[in-house]
Amino acid sequence: MPRTQPVQERIRKLRAFCAAEKRMPAYREMQELFDYRSKNSVFRFVRKLEDAGYVRRGEGGKLRPTGRLTGSIRLLGTVQAGFPSPAEEELVDVMSLDEFLVRRPEATYMLTVSGDSMIEAGIHPGDIVLVERGGMTRNGDIVVAQVDGEWTIKYFRKQGRRVQLEPANSAYQPIVPQQSLVVGGVVKAVIRRYA
Repeated sequence: MPRTQPVQERIRKLRAFCAAEKRMPAYREMQELFDYRSKNSVFRFVRKLEDAGYVRRGEGGKLRPTGRLTGSIRLLGTVQAGFPSPAEEELVDVMSLDEFLVRRPEATYMLTVSGDSMIEAGIHPGDIVLVERGGMTRNGDIVVAQVDGEWTIKYFRKQGRRVQLEPANSAYQPIVPQQSLVVGGVVKAVIRRYA
């Protein structure tokens, strides 16, 4: 009699593995996890997971879990920010905040903000910023940069060959690098918790 587990049981095991290890299991690990006799069975199951949207291929063909596997939040519709309007709760989709906020997971990191030099840009002390490194820095981007040996978060401004970092708080002055400037990445999102 073949040793098979129900699909939902295999997905539950895969979720538990990803939560505990913070990564996808290797094919050999999946073979043990699902009690498969061959790696061929693992390949077939992974194909089913891809088709169902539980995993996707990242750079280099590496498997990455999607929000459907790791746990996602229901998107119920829209809400009016101006005048109130009648609304019905309707399940529009499910989404993972990682999928929504992070375009390149391998190049993205988070930082907690301290200081108030960016409050007029909506970035407050205690907020978390998602920073993507390796992309092109454009004039007006909010960047995390090391200027003259100190790290900061500011607007990136370039005019000709002159570069300066501008705060979003009138109590602070722009910073002009005297010796060195290294851009550590561009801020892609701000996360704030309200309770």
